[in-house]
Amino acid sequence: MPTRNRSSKLLQALARAAVDPPPLWMMRQAGRYLPEYRALRAKAANFLDFCYSPELATEATLQPIRRFDFDAAILFSDILVVPDGLGAKVEFREGEGPVLEPMGSADIGRLNIARVRPHLAPVYEAVAKVRAALAPEKALIGFAGAPWTVACYMAEGHGSRDFLAPKTWMWRDRKSFVALIDILTQATVEHLSAQIEAGADCVQLFDSWAGVLPEDEFRDFVIAPNRAIVNSLKTRHPKVPIIGFPRGAGSMLGEYAANAGVDAVGLDYTVPLAAAQAVQRKLPVQGNLDPVLLLVGGDALSARVRAIRKAFGGRPHIFNLGHGILPATPIAHVEALVNAVRAAP
Repeated sequence: MPTRNRSSKLLQALARAAVDPPPLWMMRQAGRYLPEYRALRAKAANFLDFCYSPELATEATLQPIRRFDFDAAILFSDILVVPDGLGAKVEFREGEGPVLEPMGSADIGRLNIARVRPHLAPVYEAVAKVRAALAPEKALIGFAGAPWTVACYMAEGHGSRDFLAPKTWMWRDRKSFVALIDILTQATVEHLSAQIEAGADCVQLFDSWAGVLPEDEFRDFVIAPNRAIVNSLKTRHPKVPIIGFPRGAGSMLGEYAANAGVDAVGLDYTVPLAAAQAVQRKLPVQGNLDPVLLLVGGDALSARVRAIRKAFGGRPHIFNLGHGILPATPIAHVEALVNAVRAAP
């Protein structure tokens, strides 16, 4: 297993050091807003082929580091490689996004955890290639979707506004839905562990649809599986930090921070600064900037950057967006953000 470089600003912040200026990276920092990414994407027949090409995934991961000198790279991949690895039917259609064959309780038996690591071997090869190419002080972040969020895609067959299929399954047949969550929990542990073994310095759990659940179900299907993943990973890799991103957690954010076992909490852009500061008194925090502000740029962006820096200064903080960068974001605005974050307060 590669040696971890603790000189990384990101890893220092995750170890609860107050770093000034804070380390900076952005969710979806490799993406369509970059012309070099668009040129690279054209070399793959489809999005999954892109993710499963170690050479292309490595290059996509490194592009924003070269251009903006971020403090961390996040592996270029997708949360839906896990269901693909389990044997579910996954494809990405141009103009439509991810499309899966919707599954129910009768389909659980065809999911195969033992298939995940062999099927996703190209992803782990990309991790190793990125880590070898990155400067030692740059952290490499691995990631996976959390079980609830991935289950939503598998039940619905695509993104959703009302989450009718997973919620109906959850309440009508809890036993089989719990079985799906358990399989996803185990598969996620294997996927993240393999990334760590290949060279990831830390990992992030994306629970993008955490906010659509009532509080009891949030505890059962967000906090509990996140905690199970963290416990398993800490047994295997006790020194590797884990960031949890429970998007839309709202009033459950504090409970997530206290009980999910993660080393740091990602903040979506709806979290009030006062609520975020309450979490930060216990754990490092990451994020909170609205991606639309980055798209708009100008004085509004500058003012919000200053407000976030002021609110989180003096405690462990990783500067990031509260969700992924938007494809129409001007590169000049990203450059302005980097300069503003790294400027003296």
